[in-house]
Amino acid sequence: MRGLIFFYIFLLCSSQLGADKKINKYVTTLINAKWKETPLVLEAAEYLSDENPNYFWKFIESYSKIIKHSTSHTQQNNYNIILELAQKYLSPSEIAVFKLGMSLRIYSARVEMFFQMAVNKNVSSYGFCDNFVNIGETFTCSLEDIDRLLEQDTWETVDTYDVDHKYLSTPESNKIIILYGQVGTPMFIDFHEKLKNIAETKGINYILRHFIKDYNEREDTKLRLSGYGVELQMKSTEYKATDDSDIKDNTGKSSEMANDGMEEIEGINFMILKKLYPDHQAELDKIQTYLLETSHEIGAFKVWQFQELSHQAAERIMKSPSAEALNILTDISQNFPMQAKSLIRTKVNIDMKKEMKLNQEIFMASLNIQPTDTALFINGLYFDLEAIDILTLLESLRNELRVMEALHKIGFSNKKMSKLLALDLSGGTDNQNFAMDIRDSAINWINDIENDPRYSNWSPSLTELLRPTFPGMLRNIRRNLYNLVLIIDPLSDDSMPLIALAQSLYAHSAPLRVGFVFVTNYNTSVTGLIDASVAVNNAYHYFADTRSPKEALHFLSELGNYIGHSGVDVDDVKKVIRSRDSSASIHYILGEESEYDVGRHLASDFIKRCGFKKFPQALLNGVPLTPNQINSESYEEAVLSTIMLQTPMLQKAVYRGEVTEGDDIVDFLMNQPNVMPRLNERILKVDKNAWLNLIGTIPEDDDYTKWASQNLSTYLMKEMHYLFVPRRNMRHLYSFWVVADLKSLSGRQLLREALEYIESNADARISIIINAEDDANLKSDINKIVLAVINALSPEKAILYMRKILKEDIVALIANDTFEIEDESVAAILENQNSILSLHQHYVKAVLNMELGTRAVLCNGRVIGPLDDNEEFTNDDFSLLERFSQSTYGEKLFMKLIKDQIFDEDEYEENNITDDTIMKITSLLVPRPQTRSRYDVPFHGDDHSVVKISAINPDEVAFNFIAIVDPVSRGAQKLGPILKTLQQALNCNIKVFLNCVDKNSDMPLKSFYRFVLEPELQFTTEGDINGPIAKFTKLPTSSLLTQYIHAPENWLVEVVRSVYDLDNIKLDNVAMGVHSEFELEYLLLEGHCFEAVMGNPPRGLQFTLGTEKQSVMVDTIVMANLGYFQLKANPGEWVLRLRQGRSAEIYDFTTIDGQNVIQNGNDVKVLISSLRSHVLKVKVSKKPDKAGIDLLSDNEKDSGLWNSISSIAKFWTFTATDENEDKDEKLNIFSLASGHLYERFLKIMMLSVIKHTKTPVKFWFLKNYLSPTLKDFLPHMAKEYGFEYELVQYKWPRWLHQQTEKQRTIWGYKILFLDVLFPLNVKKIIFVDADQVVRADLKELATLDLGGAPYAYTPFCDSRIEMDGFRFWKQGYWRNHLQGRAYHISALYVVDLKRFRRIAAGDRLRGQYQALSQDPNSLSNLDQDLPNNMIHQVAIKTLPQEWLWCETWCDDASKKYAKTIDLCNNPMTKEAKLQAAMRILPEWVGYDEEIKILQQKIENANRQTWRDSETVDHVSNHNEL
Repeated sequence: MRGLIFFYIFLLCSSQLGADKKINKYVTTLINAKWKETPLVLEAAEYLSDENPNYFWKFIESYSKIIKHSTSHTQQNNYNIILELAQKYLSPSEIAVFKLGMSLRIYSARVEMFFQMAVNKNVSSYGFCDNFVNIGETFTCSLEDIDRLLEQDTWETVDTYDVDHKYLSTPESNKIIILYGQVGTPMFIDFHEKLKNIAETKGINYILRHFIKDYNEREDTKLRLSGYGVELQMKSTEYKATDDSDIKDNTGKSSEMANDGMEEIEGINFMILKKLYPDHQAELDKIQTYLLETSHEIGAFKVWQFQELSHQAAERIMKSPSAEALNILTDISQNFPMQAKSLIRTKVNIDMKKEMKLNQEIFMASLNIQPTDTALFINGLYFDLEAIDILTLLESLRNELRVMEALHKIGFSNKKMSKLLALDLSGGTDNQNFAMDIRDSAINWINDIENDPRYSNWSPSLTELLRPTFPGMLRNIRRNLYNLVLIIDPLSDDSMPLIALAQSLYAHSAPLRVGFVFVTNYNTSVTGLIDASVAVNNAYHYFADTRSPKEALHFLSELGNYIGHSGVDVDDVKKVIRSRDSSASIHYILGEESEYDVGRHLASDFIKRCGFKKFPQALLNGVPLTPNQINSESYEEAVLSTIMLQTPMLQKAVYRGEVTEGDDIVDFLMNQPNVMPRLNERILKVDKNAWLNLIGTIPEDDDYTKWASQNLSTYLMKEMHYLFVPRRNMRHLYSFWVVADLKSLSGRQLLREALEYIESNADARISIIINAEDDANLKSDINKIVLAVINALSPEKAILYMRKILKEDIVALIANDTFEIEDESVAAILENQNSILSLHQHYVKAVLNMELGTRAVLCNGRVIGPLDDNEEFTNDDFSLLERFSQSTYGEKLFMKLIKDQIFDEDEYEENNITDDTIMKITSLLVPRPQTRSRYDVPFHGDDHSVVKISAINPDEVAFNFIAIVDPVSRGAQKLGPILKTLQQALNCNIKVFLNCVDKNSDMPLKSFYRFVLEPELQFTTEGDINGPIAKFTKLPTSSLLTQYIHAPENWLVEVVRSVYDLDNIKLDNVAMGVHSEFELEYLLLEGHCFEAVMGNPPRGLQFTLGTEKQSVMVDTIVMANLGYFQLKANPGEWVLRLRQGRSAEIYDFTTIDGQNVIQNGNDVKVLISSLRSHVLKVKVSKKPDKAGIDLLSDNEKDSGLWNSISSIAKFWTFTATDENEDKDEKLNIFSLASGHLYERFLKIMMLSVIKHTKTPVKFWFLKNYLSPTLKDFLPHMAKEYGFEYELVQYKWPRWLHQQTEKQRTIWGYKILFLDVLFPLNVKKIIFVDADQVVRADLKELATLDLGGAPYAYTPFCDSRIEMDGFRFWKQGYWRNHLQGRAYHISALYVVDLKRFRRIAAGDRLRGQYQALSQDPNSLSNLDQDLPNNMIHQVAIKTLPQEWLWCETWCDDASKKYAKTIDLCNNPMTKEAKLQAAMRILPEWVGYDEEIKILQQKIENANRQTWRDSETVDHVSNHNEL
């Protein structure tokens, strides 16, 4: 009954409505990739491969078996099969992220890349096979040929990458077989099984790369993308800028999107009502229309009504139920202009304002977050939504989830987990330089700055360190601040430069203490009369003791003259002693009784502790110099640069008072945490891959040979027994596993050292993994006895017993089977050890990947080894390993675990933290790379201004999302939908702190926004993928809107389909809606390039990017700003080169860092395999004979850059002309336009240029903003009027301050990238505004001498007096700044690009722009204000006034002399552009008509072609009948 009453109220409302139904107009847009749809199964396989390579192989095998018997092949069915299989490998939380990743199609680019690699190999020319095998660059698609090809003698080496799927992780052979195969095709599994068998039996690695047979047969649909934003900005209609020829009718077009998303209006869900009352459809339609009509316009506001809008939005969000809060936040921010009128009636709660204010003060102080700023914290990791894209966010979620799942498996709840997650245990070991303690009597110092009289006039004060000096200058302080130890073999030629360095430093009184350690014969029975190295040591000490260290140094230097091919012998040493001191008693100095034979044993010990294998070596304050620093030409530079690196640490210590005048500076340096008692590279250089995954689950089945490695490790941990010294607090922070075969002497020695270590270290425990063959014939096996001892006896007894049986005489008894085991408990279980031995054997092979008999040490899951045959690992090394572990992660972790009492709550007693738990936590958290900082978000209160949403499953792993956002900010527009999607997809706790601005002085948001992101793939009823799309409904129909795409930074998207002008959308002028389609045209390959030695960017250096088939496809120029460059690419394998000509003649690549890069000299292969950013770090160096040549200099007559460039074949798009002609013969005109009206003007401008010149013309247009209509029209116009054109493109670099308004971005493109937009062979370019008409030959401008200035502009006219009030440059800032110079207009200018690049004008303009643009009020006319502001740094040549006339500023009398006329906006009359054009320019209408006739002609021709094709179709159909 209530339903009927409710309904009649509606009918009363509806009586006011007319019968016509008002259409709810829409704007929709989508982005497709350039490539076609890729199979979901391959994307899923790639996803699993990144989780664990084993999952990849298991998944493709399972899928191939299922698909063989599957009957239904829709994409939806396929997806369901994939999900079912993925659930075997991923937990429910991981499946949620997997679905999100699949929905974003993150691996499609990688699948496409593998396909393109196959295309590059021309596999399609080998027949119609689905699967191809590449064996040493010979291809076959026949299974029978494989065995024959394996026998071939010559195998070409093939480049492989990290992303490749290698079946064997450690192959025995370096040969490789590559299968280009399609998972799911009938033959695939046969090929896979065959190659898998070859890999397992012959050790030849097998690599699988995806191939999708016959690209053209792939589904026609392009891949639909998501993860981007679409904005409709409300445009100022102060100056009318719409094209009157643009109002079209699209009523005839069917549109499924017409009423999408509009079932609910003002809280009433019409969809449900229509289902409940199907017979009242018409009346409900009337009510729906009425509500739409009343809410579809934006009301006018008074200034005071803006003030509280931010708080009013927050109030509405807080009043809603928490389940709805995110939807309300999203709705308000994304449709704000329409929501504002209902918000202004909201009353704001005073408690909310108070709490918000207090929270904001804390955010400001602790996180530097201002009101209106947006921040997102995921488990404490900070993300800046302005800079980050959703793909990077997803990658972080996956990394977090892997760790969270593992901690969950260990048994931690979410609350405790968050504390452990916040620990950064990576310890920054990558850039930490470990040092060796140099307070050692083995070092022979040649000087002592603190005590030698020659330094007595220097100041001993440490505060001198804080005194400023010139860069690279050393301060003369009478302290041993810098200590250089040279470890040399005095008989080696390699040592001579270091001896010369020591001499030079000593002679020039450098503030550096220098000492030597000699590598000599350490056998004490050998004397200096027999061995030359001992003779040198004795002689050195003789000169140092009897004369001076300086004399000893001269002796070493002179000895160098005798080092030849045969080396130095004792006689040579005697000769040098005699020449330096004729009275010396040589026999005594070198003989057995010599008092100078000292320090050999000490030196031997010191060198052992250093762990060096090759000499010479150098230590500065104990830190080893790298081999390439020691081997470089300029040792002084290497030493100096190391001093410069170490100085800031000393300065900080003095400044903070950590070291005072009374302290011994060497003691202070040697007590730093990075100083170790010894150096062992194996221990101190941590390989990220050297950690085992110890967190698994023990499977049900007993056959452990089939288990995954982490499950095997978990089982082994459970079965392990340990040796340790018992004490009260039974917790061991370090668990060592010693891998050895005790039948070998080196294996026993390793265990003996470990036992010695354990007896004096109560924090550690050890166990042993036997790595030996199981010899059943041996009756008594020491390996079995040791295992039995560990298992049977208590730790104390076991240690004693093992010390006994490890004695060599006992070992001999055991080997002869004559040893009697006295302990019954050991003897009883001796025979049971066989199963453990075989487990150990399998573990070493399968998990540790080690050969039989090799030795290794594992510490908390970190693998150190395999050790070399003659390598010692001593008690001291165990201590070093413990100390290193303690300083990198131990202290932090154990402070958290034990001191902070994470686990002091009742349910988790402290003793529940077992030693195994510590091992697991360490192996999980330490190797985890920490690239971001984690933050705690402190706050005052969260009752009145914080949205809190709890996780759906509190017992499962849950993310913690904390957001800080102003609900009416640009950040909220993006954050709302991302949080909403993540909440739908993942198990998470969400807290949103509302961060409102105190008072709004203007409308806070003037745009509508949609973020395209779905939690899971959507399918149509037929089972096809239903691609995501951005939909706007409920838009104001009379407002003028401009569409803007916010794609990830490395995407270059362009519009490919749109009937309407996306710059000027007015829904009143359309019948149904506006639909546009964009395409991801390119993925950018970006990078930063620097010179290897000097470190400065090589300005003007050019790179080319191509494929093996086509070597140059695109090229670019390196900017001086950050050495930045960008290249356009798409998924595939690319070759990066230095451009032929001057770049390649002068420079070579030194190093290239980046993902999936292979450098082979000056050919660099780069993979583009992801939709995410790809950034390279490139270092180049000049060729030795070109060191003094400047890349941009043009003084060499015939080999200047410009000549070498001009002689190269074309490399940009569209041109088909020969580049050899002199470029100056052509007029190069640059222009840009956005929106149909300006494109109409542009065509007229082009026509006016062509009509007034006889010179060939080439137009350059910025491709980023041209409509599809104009791009289709340009080829026809070029053909009709005989000009050339080219579309250039440059993505605004991410590091350069972004503009938020589309118009200002376009202005930026006019001025900021002139040096990199055009090829280097374009020497002069003339910019002409689109709304200009030319009346003279622009050849005049092109040939004009600019007098050394890089560009020339026309000044603003002064002749129209009535406009004086609007001439802002005549007053205030501009008047002072210009100092009598003219203020120039940017509608027409000519640029001498050669000069422009030479003086780095582009880099200077960008630098000034970066500084000024941070202030939103500066550069209001960006393209004009910037060059005028820089007039003192980058000169402007002033063009004669007649080159630009515009009615706003110039009087009527000067019009007849005008060479170009510009349609400037008139701030007084605000006349529309079209109207002004027809009034001011008599020729304009004629030009317009001419263009319209050409358009009509093209349309008619197209229509005829279309009809012809229809007729052909009709006839062929008829024939079939």
